[in-house]
Amino acid sequence: MSNIPVAALVPLVVVAVAFVGFCWYDLSRSRVKYLPKWVWAIICLISIPLGGIIYLIVGRDTASVRG
Repeated sequence: MSNIPVAALVPLVVVAVAFVGFCWYDLSRSRVKYLPKWVWAIICLISIPLGGIIYLIVGRDTASVRG
């Protein structure tokens, strides 16, 4: 068993949950490219933080104008 204290992991978990929450919030308000929204949501959740980063760089449709 590793000797990493649980208190050291708490900030990482909080940041990871906040990042996924941000990606889901942005996903709910933005248009997406290449994949349906539900697939992007699963990718963001399964591959933290790489899935969220890929969504923010590739998956968001930045050409659309929000009203």
